[in-house]
Amino acid sequence: MSQPDSIREHDRLAALPRIPRDEGGPVFAEPWQAQAFALAVKLSEQGYFTWKEWAAALSGELKAAADRGEPDDGSHYYEHWLASLEFLVTTKGLTDPPALLARKEAWAEAYRRTPHGKPVELSAASSEPERGRE
Repeated sequence: MSQPDSIREHDRLAALPRIPRDEGGPVFAEPWQAQAFALAVKLSEQGYFTWKEWAAALSGELKAAADRGEPDDGSHYYEHWLASLEFLVTTKGLTDPPALLARKEAWAEAYRRTPHGKPVELSAASSEPERGRE
């Protein structure tokens, strides 16, 4: 029963343009890349967007990067993946740009205050939306 699921997964991954991979599947240089990858796959599986929509968003982002003259060497692939994911979650109304920006800033601040070699974590206060600040 899991074979059709693995075949569908293989077909979805094969449809993606220039995904960094080896004989075992996708290759990630950093943990955030694997997390962004998994999030896109999960959101698609849950019906928030189709895989065709995902592939179109990623292809559009990769084309825009090429139009900007960025090298097509794969070194920024998951940055484009993340930009495509951000585009889709805002377009589909899963979040809005100000909330997305606030979350990015919270993570950046958490990173800056985390000692080298320690895991970066958001505090409860930094993960809550700001209210009443002027």
